[in-house]
Amino acid sequence: MTGPTHDPALGVAVIGYSFMGRAHSNAWRNVGAFHPDLPAVRQQVLVGRDGTAVKEAAAHLGWRESATDWRSVLDREDVDLVDICTPGDSHHEIALAALAAGKHVLVEKPLANSVAQAAELAAAARDARARGQRAMVGFNYRRVPALALARRLVAQGRIGTVRQVRVAYLQDWLVDAGAPMTWRLRRESAGSGVLGDLGSHAVDQVHALLGEPVTNASGHLRTFVPERDGPDGPEPVTVDDAAWARLGTASGAVASLEVSRMATGCKNSLTIEVYGDRGALRFDLERLNELQLLDPDESGPDGFRRVLATEPDHPYLDAWWPPGHVLGWDHTFTNQAADLLTAIGEGTDPVPSFDDGLAVQRVLAAIEASAADSGRSAAVPTEED
Repeated sequence: MTGPTHDPALGVAVIGYSFMGRAHSNAWRNVGAFHPDLPAVRQQVLVGRDGTAVKEAAAHLGWRESATDWRSVLDREDVDLVDICTPGDSHHEIALAALAAGKHVLVEKPLANSVAQAAELAAAARDARARGQRAMVGFNYRRVPALALARRLVAQGRIGTVRQVRVAYLQDWLVDAGAPMTWRLRRESAGSGVLGDLGSHAVDQVHALLGEPVTNASGHLRTFVPERDGPDGPEPVTVDDAAWARLGTASGAVASLEVSRMATGCKNSLTIEVYGDRGALRFDLERLNELQLLDPDESGPDGFRRVLATEPDHPYLDAWWPPGHVLGWDHTFTNQAADLLTAIGEGTDPVPSFDDGLAVQRVLAAIEASAADSGRSAAVPTEED
């Protein structure tokens, strides 16, 4: 065990150094520069299985050191916060151990690979909360200023009572049937396919925008390419390539969801539409600083107007640039880190919590259950159930 440090900054360990590990590393490197009033952080250690590769990544991404064993990191007194950016099959084990070790925890979405694992993590996070620990799920799109503004406008009643929501999250990196096998296409490592990968973001946005949980779901899953070449030859693809769902809420709002990694020409297309009885909102991630607003009090007969979400009074913008200077996808992770640090500093509960992650997992499971039952509607259980 490393001895105690006199550095008052929170020591951070990120587990995983690929795509998400890089994005989170960039956030921890920059959060203090733009949020100097929050608890300071120290990029203590980056963890990965390949010692040479993780050491090189740590040097590039600003970490003091690297390690290959995540378990040894949890014993260290110079690590206060553990950020888990590994494939979903390890989230449960690492997060449980980190909470038991007294650390604050951030877990990339989805929270876990099953409802049972997510429920156990949520319970552990509630117990840890009593010890002053904070746990959060990394749904970074909640930190897009335009989407945070959309949530504010819905909550304010600016578009009236929401009746319909449409969410489509489309990518095309698996269109080529010759694309090789990856861990994301194996159920044992990924839990599910595009439903858990992109669908978790979509469901979380429905929860966040409506401010209420999904209560029932019907779905359809499709695997277009059932076999791909792996390191030892052809392997069966055991997860979904695309998914469709209809989601309902207690208030009567209905959401349609479509996610795919087979949508030719779509690199990272997330579009969201919210229709109320007085107005509407539209968002496109490829124009992530913009929100289209139909507000009868302001838009008049001309329909939707463009809101450039870069004003100081818009969510998250007070820490960044002058009006009109747009932010990017990477800024969402810095905003996410700032929100977690705010909760740690104030002793409040961060959002989305592990309970929020569990709620998403229950919806995903209901969609899968419906798909396995010819699309019949499936109830989404609640904590009371």
